[in-house]
Amino acid sequence: MKTTLSKDALAAYLARQMSNFFPDREVAAHELKPFVEGGLERLASCFARISDKYLPAGREQQFNHRHTDHYAMFLYLVANTIRRMQGDMELADKAYALNKALHAIDVYHEVELPDVFFFQHPLGTVLGRAHYGNYFMVYQRCSVGAKDQVYPTIGEGVVMFGGSAILGDCTIGRNVWLSSGATVLGQDVPDDSVVFGQSPNIAIKPTQRNIVRDLFNHPSGRS
Repeated sequence: MKTTLSKDALAAYLARQMSNFFPDREVAAHELKPFVEGGLERLASCFARISDKYLPAGREQQFNHRHTDHYAMFLYLVANTIRRMQGDMELADKAYALNKALHAIDVYHEVELPDVFFFQHPLGTVLGRAHYGNYFMVYQRCSVGAKDQVYPTIGEGVVMFGGSAILGDCTIGRNVWLSSGATVLGQDVPDDSVVFGQSPNIAIKPTQRNIVRDLFNHPSGRS
């Protein structure tokens, strides 16, 4: 994967951002370098399976640190990589908070997003500690959260369009599209569906489209 900044330069860039946004101390680039490298490795694997006008299939993908969707995904992966590698949680907290400040997205570093996911201008989106299947795509003002401390299970190939929500004890099947404004609260959704409306009065219709094939770079439609 090409990058608009080298790994060293990107670590220095992120260190300066953390130091400026959170001036309790100066963060050094060498503190972040292993987590930047780990985050970029995970991002490259993710980008390789996305088909988008900015990430066209069949070409070498490029991470652009000035592309805010790219950078939001990168900051989440850095924060989560710090946690996975048992690094300094101060740095994980700062990467998480920086993502909120820059992109208005709330994805805590304890949240385990799948290997393949995609943020599409995700302003105002909050993603909680659900179980996420691969090929997960989310737009703006979306919410995934708990009710009574129970989180959803989300299957492979799910798209949440603007303003949609998945909440509480529910299982969302494979290849499911949540239309704009749809809210699923404590209800299960079968595979190959489009969801409209709000619980308890959601409408579920079948779909012939395939998210993994059509929106991600996987010709079989299955991972």
